[in-house]
Amino acid sequence: MRLDLARLQELHLADLRSVGTAAAGVTERGPFRLEAHAPGIVRLTIGSRTLPDYGLVTASPEPCGVRLTPVPDGLLLAAGPLRATIVAEDFQVTLARNGTTLLGPPKDAHFRRRYRLPRFAATEKGFFLAIDLAEGEPVYGHGEKWSRLDHRGQWLVSWNEDALGVNAEASYKNCPFAWSPRGWGLFVNTPGRVSHGVGFAPLSHRSYALEVEDECLDLFLIAAADPAGILERFTWLTGRPGAVPRWSLGAWLSRAYYRDADEFLGAAAKVRELALPMDVITLDGRAWQDTRTRFAFQWDSRRYPEPRAVLGRAGELGFRVCCWEYPLVSVHNPAFAELAAKGFFLTDERTGDPWLHEWDPAPFGGVLTPLPTSGIIDFTRPEAWAWWRDRHATLFAAGVDVIKSDFGEQVPDSPYCRAWNGDRGPRLHNVYALLYNACVHEARERFLGQGLVFARAGWAGSQRYPVQWGGDPQADWGGLAASIRGMLSWSCSGNPWYATDIGGFYGGPPEPLLFVRWCQAAVFASHMRFHGLGEREPWLFGEEAQNLVRATLELRYSLIPYIERSLALTCATGVPLCRPMPLAFPEAREAHAFDTQYLFGPDLLVAPVLAPDGEVTVWLPDGVWWDWHELERHVGPKRLRLALPPDRFPLFVREGVEIPLAIPVQRTAEWGEGDIPLAAVRRFA
Repeated sequence: MRLDLARLQELHLADLRSVGTAAAGVTERGPFRLEAHAPGIVRLTIGSRTLPDYGLVTASPEPCGVRLTPVPDGLLLAAGPLRATIVAEDFQVTLARNGTTLLGPPKDAHFRRRYRLPRFAATEKGFFLAIDLAEGEPVYGHGEKWSRLDHRGQWLVSWNEDALGVNAEASYKNCPFAWSPRGWGLFVNTPGRVSHGVGFAPLSHRSYALEVEDECLDLFLIAAADPAGILERFTWLTGRPGAVPRWSLGAWLSRAYYRDADEFLGAAAKVRELALPMDVITLDGRAWQDTRTRFAFQWDSRRYPEPRAVLGRAGELGFRVCCWEYPLVSVHNPAFAELAAKGFFLTDERTGDPWLHEWDPAPFGGVLTPLPTSGIIDFTRPEAWAWWRDRHATLFAAGVDVIKSDFGEQVPDSPYCRAWNGDRGPRLHNVYALLYNACVHEARERFLGQGLVFARAGWAGSQRYPVQWGGDPQADWGGLAASIRGMLSWSCSGNPWYATDIGGFYGGPPEPLLFVRWCQAAVFASHMRFHGLGEREPWLFGEEAQNLVRATLELRYSLIPYIERSLALTCATGVPLCRPMPLAFPEAREAHAFDTQYLFGPDLLVAPVLAPDGEVTVWLPDGVWWDWHELERHVGPKRLRLALPPDRFPLFVREGVEIPLAIPVQRTAEWGEGDIPLAAVRRFA
């Protein structure tokens, strides 16, 4: 734990010394400002920003009829239904909506001193603040986290890591944004590390404490009628989700890894032979590059002397091709010296040389080839950005359709690591993933007309650059459950894009039943991918599993008209495709404990099977719900305890809706452009 509790409990910001008519004042840590940024959003800043902000906030302020009124020892800022109050004593800031206080200073006193936690405090690396939590109040968001969706009681760190699994707090995609079903949200506008004590008992089970490692505190406070409204405001602020091409919604086939062209094309041909609907096949890291010199934008000529011919054959089999990359260049690459001379790598300030990333060989030994010492591309330098972007042209021209932009968590936590723009490792570390994926997204947009990536790491704003996948889960039932929670936590953080590794990444091969259940769960995400160390092709798990997977894939493709309709709403409003119970039904507190079930779009309720016995408990919300498989009518709210055979899984539909079902195809291109031809419209009445 980085937080020194005793130290923080003694550090306090100086009282606000003055509050002017423009809601501006001064603290000992620099200027203070409280302003209405837009309807439903109040912005609080302390200190001045001299370092880059990286455009995490994309929306300019909007007029919202601000009124300023003096109050005892402070000022009241009113904007529509919002009221923000700043009181000089102990620097108290309160946010209310329609007369209900949503956010305010912590109320837990201390026997020996006035307050257990300071409202605001200076720390060696930035700022500390604390807000009050109501008794039992849940808190959601924070990016991709694997444990309970309600983070009350947890200590979380917004810091991207190569987590090597889904079993601990560390994760690949973080976002310093949180919200409560009571109607408030907060976003720390920073690329730096943010630590969250969310009702964390060693600090205070009654308060939400944050430590922000940055030169200034830039905090957006959001208030809305419900969680959907909070996410609408947050994605308005940081960017709406981008659009994706239809073919990307089909199934993706991958493994780590296809060793040569024959194995790659053999898998593609087998898919068509067995009539398994799929659209994309992936060449992973070691599949097409020489590992010793990667990443080089060059094919391993020993295995791929004619890459255009190989990709052309994949196209003839009806596949789009995804190719792997990462933003590092081996010291053994012939281009390394040239790139270093141009200043295209992050540098070591002590020597002026490129900062060299040394890989920990432990995770790779015996499983994957160890990786070479490498330089890290500096995406803050415009010339380096343009070089990396434009090098993709040859890949796209050869027949590559999308890039799997792997890694992005390797910028070191060292003040000696320096970027071209003057920033250093600790502040660049998190936002590096956003810059990297924005560059690759821009490359595809420039050369193929529409941006798209398949990324592992992310930060606030990553919803603008779809798609992300969920890291490297263990190939067991716990890995499946954690992957679903990771997806839903990412959804709660304003990002609808997600795919899991069907079957799990490591610790396999998975048992056939787990493979089938994972595939069934994966249907109900924005994207669907088979991937893992070793074989993950459906025909390798037995005929029964293969047939069940085929039926599951056919269901996925039949639902693509519904998925497209739902994603159009997501891109317009920021409300995610996968909506966990606290987001979909904030008033139904009983539902919130069911944190692996969710709405898929507005009308389908999914509860993945997470145990080999097929037993699952489903909570049906208020209203009438129809069982998709059995056409049985249920009136909620109620619990259902089910024990289901391998060909059945909990899927329910709201009464009164129509679900369009596409005609069967083996790949989305068979539908042509425009509206998808329908085989039927299922009506649930």
